Amino acid sequence: MTADKDLSTTRYVRFSRKNRTAYGILERNSINEIVGDPFGLIERLEIEHRLEDVKLLYPCTPTKILALAGNYKSHLSDQPLPSRPQVFYKPVSALQNPNDPIIIPKGATEVHYEGELVIVVKRRAHRVSVAEAKEVILGVTCGNDVSERQWQGGSEKDVQWWRAKGADTFAPLGPCIAQGTDYGNLLMTTRLNGQVVQEVSTSKLIFDCPTVVSFISRYVTLMPGDLIYTGTSGKTGPMNVGDRIEVEVEGVGTLVNPVVKAKG
Repeated sequence: MTADKDLSTTRYVRFSRKNRTAYGILERNSINEIVGDPFGLIERLEIEHRLEDVKLLYPCTPTKILALAGNYKSHLSDQPLPSRPQVFYKPVSALQNPNDPIIIPKGATEVHYEGELVIVVKRRAHRVSVAEAKEVILGVTCGNDVSERQWQGGSEKDVQWWRAKGADTFAPLGPCIAQGTDYGNLLMTTRLNGQVVQEVSTSKLIFDCPTVVSFISRYVTLMPGDLIYTGTSGKTGPMNVGDRIEVEVEGVGTLVNPVVKAKG
């Protein structure tokens, strides 16, 4: 994880230890356990865990995951800018924990990384304005919108992206929810085996976070913990068995996942 230069940022994590799951606040190399969760009232306990003694989990349990296509000009190449956010769903079953593997399914031949900033919804939101949407956003985290290109738009294209972007483990998330960051101007970097393959400022989003939340809430009621993957930048590339992929967002942390092949 990376350190935050803004000490006003609060980083919430979800973790397991000795078959027990809890939320906590990340403070450098330790976690201060809390009662409750980041979406309601919390109480700090006088219980501190070392990072090496716990397993970090994806930091919330959403009712749904939405995601955006084509939300950075650099990802569109010569295509025209969209007139409205291009939204699709990813299943909750696609979520994967930090440090756990992205599993390449049987039959997949071109699985790509897509490093993304992810919005975490704080409270119920239905038809909120852009100004109101700012109060709906709890914070942001790191995500990887893993995508199988042949199933998405190649020779084995499906009617919808149900497996292209929704296969098990195709939505890594974490390591924490950062509350209090300037999520409209953060450096986001994706590394494949230590080499930078994507780098962009979130200020380059075509539709910023409040605009996206407001637009989606016109049609779909958002609930506490719901996630919105806000889109990837530039060119993406394939991940292969044995690779290590990292998505780092300034002031948030680094999401790390190895890549493995499905068994059987």
